[in-house]
Amino acid sequence: MTSTIGWELYRTFLGVLDEGSLSGAARGLGITQPTVGRHVAALEQALGVVLFTRSQTGLLPTEAAQSLRPYAEAMQSTAAALERAAGGQGGDGIVKGTVRISCSDVMGVEVLPTILAELHEAHPQLKIELVLTDKLQDLLRREADIAVRMVQPKQEQLIARHVGSIELGLHARRDYLERHGTPRRPEELAAHATIGYDQPSAWLRQAEKALQGMRRETFTLRSDSNLAQLALIRAGAGIGMCQVPLARRDGSLVRLLPKLIALPLPTWVTMHEDLRSSPRCRVAFDALVAGLLAYVGTQRQ
Repeated sequence: MTSTIGWELYRTFLGVLDEGSLSGAARGLGITQPTVGRHVAALEQALGVVLFTRSQTGLLPTEAAQSLRPYAEAMQSTAAALERAAGGQGGDGIVKGTVRISCSDVMGVEVLPTILAELHEAHPQLKIELVLTDKLQDLLRREADIAVRMVQPKQEQLIARHVGSIELGLHARRDYLERHGTPRRPEELAAHATIGYDQPSAWLRQAEKALQGMRRETFTLRSDSNLAQLALIRAGAGIGMCQVPLARRDGSLVRLLPKLIALPLPTWVTMHEDLRSSPRCRVAFDALVAGLLAYVGTQRQ
């Protein structure tokens, strides 16, 4: 086995894994299909293993290919982080380059856009990549530069700033309540259409204790997408949980049973300590902290 396998071979390997065909990988990578084939063959020869087998539906990864995926993905993340770091270098005092930020779907769609718009206005040469996922992006492996997380990071290599807890409360659209009545006690929720999750996470199982009997079996409409749940609430489909400061922006939403049903969502802005001296990451980190502190503060108004 050679120790000088080029990164481009692994990049092509990941492309074929993701697309399931040589032609799909070629389109995604912007290279020709024969080049993809040569890269895969060269990688198989260098590693001494078969990576794909042909089927009627395309190329199927072998067990060896599946075992290599996480290592190739780690290389991809490192290469991307290297490009971001290199792009932010310069002694002209101008903040530039690319910063990659990870957050949940609701935060990325509903909360961060205003903060990021102001950040870009202040630093027009800064490029921003926004990754929407509920999974914890691995900052140690540089899958993201900065993450907005709803759990406190435990790794010592990470810098974390707690911006407070975003309160989750029960909400419904005003006209839904006009049609179906306003529940005054938790037990009255059984007579209403309720909106919630489909597959509970560990956090949700703990949160069920504070939901006054609301759980998967009682929900009329279920989705594991927080954005879908929010859209259903806004559409007047029923009663569901929503971030309190987010609901305050919408005059048509009414909070229900605020003294009985409330869930704190601790919020942290996190990045790797090695990025502390990076101007592009520092300004983004500070902007996120300031913006989220202001956002959390609106729930007390």
